[in-house]
Amino acid sequence: MSERVVISGGTVVTMDGGRSEYADGYVVVEDGRVSSVGSGPAPHVEGARVVDARGCVVTPGLVNTHHHLYQWVTRGLAVDATLFEWLTTLYPVWGCIDEESVSAAATAGLGWLAKTGCTTSMDHHYVFPADGGDLLAAEIEGARAVGLRFMPTRGSMDLGRSQGGLPPDHVVEEIDTILAATTDAVDRFHDASPDSMLRIGVAPCSPFSVTDTLLKEAAVLARDKGVRLHTHLAETMDEDAFCRERFGCGPVDYMESLGWLGSDVWFGHGIHLDDAAIASMAATGTGVAHCPSSNARLGAGIARVRDLRDAGVPVGLGVDGAASNEANSLLEEARHALLFARARGGPQALSVRDALEVATIGGARVLGWDDQIGSLEPGKQADVAVWRLDTLPHVDIVDPVAGLVLGDRPPLELLLVGGRPVVDRGVLVNVDEDALAHRSAAASRALLTRAGVTR
Repeated sequence: MSERVVISGGTVVTMDGGRSEYADGYVVVEDGRVSSVGSGPAPHVEGARVVDARGCVVTPGLVNTHHHLYQWVTRGLAVDATLFEWLTTLYPVWGCIDEESVSAAATAGLGWLAKTGCTTSMDHHYVFPADGGDLLAAEIEGARAVGLRFMPTRGSMDLGRSQGGLPPDHVVEEIDTILAATTDAVDRFHDASPDSMLRIGVAPCSPFSVTDTLLKEAAVLARDKGVRLHTHLAETMDEDAFCRERFGCGPVDYMESLGWLGSDVWFGHGIHLDDAAIASMAATGTGVAHCPSSNARLGAGIARVRDLRDAGVPVGLGVDGAASNEANSLLEEARHALLFARARGGPQALSVRDALEVATIGGARVLGWDDQIGSLEPGKQADVAVWRLDTLPHVDIVDPVAGLVLGDRPPLELLLVGGRPVVDRGVLVNVDEDALAHRSAAASRALLTRAGVTR
């Protein structure tokens, strides 16, 4: 059951339509939703837990729009490689994943995401070994255990190396198998209700690992089922060259030719986009999951976030797989988004509030969930983060939003998802952090042993 909670006395940053902020504000939570938010003394609510938020900033929970949770147990490999080098090193390892490794990775990864302020995460799972078990169900159970709102996507690869793709043949699937499994995933798990904690998406992996036939069929399937479409796109210049050589056009033009632009579509990364591609995406409402840390870790480049936002492209933040972003911190992505945008375009390229917007309501819009999450408004889901800014690293930073985005990661006083505590005074409520660490370490050792990798 959701508690009644009154959060009072903090700086409340709502991310509502008017971007309202209250220096001495309150948020009232009842029946899993925000019932009121405003300035001054909080109203009395009978039987409510009262949270003294003096010295804190209260924000919507952060929304993660691109991730690969299974990679949590393969961190620290190929750390100086390009994307294609990194993939070719790790594909054979990922070809050995099973239910236990995915369950351990997803639960640990989502637990850590929660501790960095994340209340909603998607996941792009696209490796399904024939003998791996029910991998999507394993990560869904991990999200339920931690208590996060979740949008896993049934990913896929059907273009193996023998057909000119990047992945080895043994980690790809037949198209009929993919479409049947994707249909089953939507039918089993997707919940479109307003109180949903679980939605499913359709997500073929990338232009260099998927045939055009699969992309076309996946789009038809997703639209028939009323769910969203996702893939990697425009992440590296290698990918751009691959598309131009193989398809005679750039990545966005290629996807448009297959019916893959629209308000129900978002692309992971979107780094190497020219003006025409950005215009096409803006005109169709196609979104981008910006992954600044992973992009930098792999040397892929810096996305044109200012240009994307100015054009009207929906932009959210993504941690990306933990094997290309070992920090796995969504709040750090907001900071890196700001810093990299300014490194590219100067100090006006992204403000601290822009960065928080992309991390909250921007991400909710990318996932098509902004009617329910992403801002603190009456009637919306009570996904709330309360951050302490009265400790040594932050206490004298004048602007609390600057303290949150530009400062070190502050202590997380409270994290609510649908009004239920997931983190309380920095501690995971529903799962044991030490147990998660031990289990994920064991799963990593077992996986690397199966794959013949020496630690």
